[in-house]
Amino acid sequence: MAEQSRAQRLIGDLAPKLAQLTDDVLFGDVWARPGLSPRDRSLITVTSLITQSRPEQLHGHLGRALDNGLTEDELVEAITHVAFYAGWPAAVSALGTLRAVLEEQSGA
Repeated sequence: MAEQSRAQRLIGDLAPKLAQLTDDVLFGDVWARPGLSPRDRSLITVTSLITQSRPEQLHGHLGRALDNGLTEDELVEAITHVAFYAGWPAAVSALGTLRAVLEEQSGA
């Protein structure tokens, strides 16, 4: 049996079509387009999620951003920058989420 995607694990039992669209369209097509690097797509996605106050999705995308080559310092700088556009509470919440992701990745 093939390993399930993250979307399949998170929502596949409840919304199999949404999981399929997530895998096939969002990550299979949109994220695979050659116009932007995965690193740039991650930076755009992270800042967009911060401005919309979407902490559940931000958590996973911060991990993906690190995997796609963004550094902790770059993510902190992006969060600091976006604080002036998205608001202080959104930025502080994003920093808390980044801290949790970094702790998870370090095994702390």
